[in-house]
Amino acid sequence: MNVFKSILYIPFYNLLIFFAWLTGGSVGWAIILVTVVIRILLLPPSLKAAKATTKMQSLQPKMNALKEKYKGDNKKLNEETMRLYKEAGASPLGCCGPMLIQLVVIWILYRVFMIGFDTANYNLLYSFTPRPEALNNLFLGFDMSKPDLWILPILAGLTQFALSMMTLPKVDPKAKQDPAMAMNRQMAFLFPIMTIFIGRSLQSGLVLYWIITTIFSIGQQWYVNKNIKTKSQDGDSADDTKLSDGTDKQEINESVEQTTQETASREGVEGSKKKDMISNIMSKRLDKSDRKKGVEVTIRTKK
Repeated sequence: MNVFKSILYIPFYNLLIFFAWLTGGSVGWAIILVTVVIRILLLPPSLKAAKATTKMQSLQPKMNALKEKYKGDNKKLNEETMRLYKEAGASPLGCCGPMLIQLVVIWILYRVFMIGFDTANYNLLYSFTPRPEALNNLFLGFDMSKPDLWILPILAGLTQFALSMMTLPKVDPKAKQDPAMAMNRQMAFLFPIMTIFIGRSLQSGLVLYWIITTIFSIGQQWYVNKNIKTKSQDGDSADDTKLSDGTDKQEINESVEQTTQETASREGVEGSKKKDMISNIMSKRLDKSDRKKGVEVTIRTKK
């Protein structure tokens, strides 16, 4: 417990007090500024986690195919799944790091408000940390040290729902419904509802932190959907034009079409030559008198 207090709690508390000092003692603004700093520091690993999530989603059809192919053989299924992850450079644990850090921050904030976010704990401050004479827990009419039953929890649930809708992959209606995908879609609706009920029992400062960090996540996910996910889908479309041996399907189609045209042209020339040869043979067999009388020979060919 002392290690947790020395390494995490006290530095975090000092940072909050410093931002409260910058904003005239406002606890609400201090929480917002701390959230912004944390999200900026977490931006590189968060983008990396978003890329990992995108790769995992793009591999879902192949994973479903492996499940069908190796149904009943869990050992072989696990081996092929790990091989697929290795070839694609994906990891199912790649998106866990930033989420764990977020949980740690929420726990520290919870401890801060439980012990007391006031001047009584100024003995925990470092000697170089500036301190406001008083701390103001009121922010936009909400007491950051007490729970709010409706407005902030509902805002937290709505922002969480918007984020969940942005992270859900598109579902092919013709494809077989995957149980894991169905569970993800259910959680997209269930988790925001859980956020509202949990937020009603927590201090408003924690709910404010959750709202701000979720807004940052929405902006990050918008960037991912616009850039990273679009590039990933374009890459998948390009791969679909290749055969298993790397041959371009378009080149094959053009080659087949050209060969067909050349074959048709040769058949037309050969057919014409054959028709002329038959006409010459039949003409030689005609009696001279018949030709004088204007007898014509008609060659019928099969079409």
